[in-house]
Amino acid sequence: MSAAAAAPWGRQLRRGWDRLSIYLPVLLMGLLALGSYWLLRATPEPELPVAERPPQHEPDYFMRGFAVRTFAPDGALRSEVRGSEARHYPDNNSTEIDQARIRSQLPGSALTTARAERVTSNADQTEFVLRGNAVVVREAAGANRPRLEFQGEHLRVLTEERRVLSEKPVLLLRGRDQIRANTLDFRDGAGGAAVLQGRVQATLQARP
Repeated sequence: MSAAAAAPWGRQLRRGWDRLSIYLPVLLMGLLALGSYWLLRATPEPELPVAERPPQHEPDYFMRGFAVRTFAPDGALRSEVRGSEARHYPDNNSTEIDQARIRSQLPGSALTTARAERVTSNADQTEFVLRGNAVVVREAAGANRPRLEFQGEHLRVLTEERRVLSEKPVLLLRGRDQIRANTLDFRDGAGGAAVLQGRVQATLQARP
């Protein structure tokens, strides 16, 4: 190609480059916008914050075929709890025991035993709810405090108040006396008062 023919070609090339340089920023902005759109589509959406799950009434540990004993400083047996299975629930810090057998004797108190198909205790072991063939026995403590036995399908024992309650039919055995009632509120102590309501039936043995 001659120098005369090459000169117009060079001018056309420069003019084309000048036009391209005018639109180059627009093209670059379009490519950046397209790249940003592609990145936005390819990036996974952030996970929404999950609401905190409320505590579930599910056991966090269990024991089977167990026996737990506590002893006084002098080595005397203070209490014993047996059962076929125990389950602890962290939501309310309660413990549930199947086929429970409980024995307790605090200083200055008579021996107390309890059994039921299921026993539920609170966190500090001050309340016990007995369900299914429930029996609570306070052994005799002198001539003025005969043996007491409570039988029912639902008994509640408050240890600090030394109290036995039932909102269902209950049988109270006091020595040789038998008393049936629909509800019971018994407070152990010097008087040993019992409030029985509903249909009350009593069989009292003659005192010598």
